[in-house]
Amino acid sequence: MTLHPKVIDLTMDRVERLLAALGHPERRLPPVIHIAGTNGKGSTQAMIRAGLEAEGALVHAYTSPHLARFHERIRLAGELISEPALTALLDECVVANGPEAITFFEITTCAAFLAFARVPADYTLLEVGLGGRLDATNVVEKPALTIITPVSIDHQQYLGETLPEIAGEKAGIIKRGVPVIVGPQELSGLEVIEARAARLGAPVLAYGQHWHVWEEAGRLVFQDENGLLDLPLPNLPGPFQVQNAGAALAALRALGKGEAACAAAVTRAFWPARMQRLRVGPLVALAPQVELWLDGGHNPAGGAAVAATLARMPERETHLICGMLNTKDVRGYMQPLAPHVTRLHAVSIPGEANTLPAEVTAKAAQSAGMDAVTAGSVAEALATIAAANAQARVLICGSLYLAGGVLRENG
Repeated sequence: MTLHPKVIDLTMDRVERLLAALGHPERRLPPVIHIAGTNGKGSTQAMIRAGLEAEGALVHAYTSPHLARFHERIRLAGELISEPALTALLDECVVANGPEAITFFEITTCAAFLAFARVPADYTLLEVGLGGRLDATNVVEKPALTIITPVSIDHQQYLGETLPEIAGEKAGIIKRGVPVIVGPQELSGLEVIEARAARLGAPVLAYGQHWHVWEEAGRLVFQDENGLLDLPLPNLPGPFQVQNAGAALAALRALGKGEAACAAAVTRAFWPARMQRLRVGPLVALAPQVELWLDGGHNPAGGAAVAATLARMPERETHLICGMLNTKDVRGYMQPLAPHVTRLHAVSIPGEANTLPAEVTAKAAQSAGMDAVTAGSVAEALATIAAANAQARVLICGSLYLAGGVLRENG
C-alpha cells in the first residue's frame, strides 16, 4: 500500500475501488444517519446516539478526528473498537488495496465500514470527515436520514471561498427521496441546500420552518408538527448546544422516536473537548484551584460559540491558552473572544507540522484586541496563570489537535 502524497485529496475513486475489493461493506450497513456541516456535527451525533441508546438500540458511530486515541473514531454497537479488531481490519484493507495509493482517512473509513457491516446493530451514525460531496463517507446510496448542521466558512482551500460554495459541498450528502434535517443556516447557504434537496425530491425538515428550538425559563423547548417538547437544557455546556439539540431532536422524531429518547438525547450525551470541564488529572493537579476548561473549536463560528458560552458564565478573570493551525482564520476565531478574556497565552501545538508558531498566534491575538504573551507549553502557561491568580478561569482552545494532546497529557 502507498499512502497518497496528499493528506487530503477529495475524490471518490480510491475509496470506491477499495470498497469493491472488500465486497462492498457499505451496502450492508445498519440504517445510516449521515451528518455533514461546519460546526456541531460531533455534538449532534453524540445527542442522537444518547437518544437511540436510551431506547435500547445498538448504535455504530464513526467520527473524526480522534482526540487522544484513534479508537475513538469507531464505535461498534456502543463500544469503542478494540486494538486487535482494529489492527486486523486495517491489515485486511491494506491487503485488499494492494500497491495502489490511498489516503489515511480513506483506508480507515473503509475499515470502519467493514466493521459496521459485520457487527449487528440497529443504526449507523456517520460523521463526514471534510465537506460532503467528495468525502469518503459519501458512498452510502440510501441512508435513512441525512443531517446538515450549521455551515460557515472553513477549509476554503478544499471546499470553496464562499458560503454558497461550501454549502453546496455539504449538500452533496443529500440523497434522492431521503429526508434531510437542516440546522440553522445563513440564507445564502440554505438556498443552495434546499435547491439540491428539491432536485432530488428529498423532503426537507429545516430549522425555523419545520421545527423550532429555543431556551425558555432554564428549559429547552422544541416544537415541530408532532407537537411541543419541554426538556432540560443540554448537559453539553454552551448556548450553541441548544441548536445542536434541536437538530438531534428533529432527527429522532423523524425516526419515530418518543419523548424518552428525546430527553436522553439532551441529558446523557457526552462529547469531549466541547467546552469540557477538566476536573481530575496531572494538569488539574498543577493548578487545583483554577477552573479549567477545554474546547476544540477552531473557526470564526467556533470562536463565536465559545464567546457566547463565556458571556453566560459567572464573572471571573479568564485566560486562554491557545494553539492553532496555520490553515485557520486565526483573527476571525479570536475577535469574538477578545471582550471576554484577560490575557491569551499562545503555544505551538506539539508534534503538529501545521502548527502556527506561538509568536504568530500571539500577534494575531493582539491584532484582535487581546493582551497576549507566549508560553513554551500548556503546562508552563497554566503554572504562570495560577501563580498570578490561583482562582482564574482558564480555557485551553484553538484546535482539536491541541485538545487531543491535552487529553493525552492529562490522562
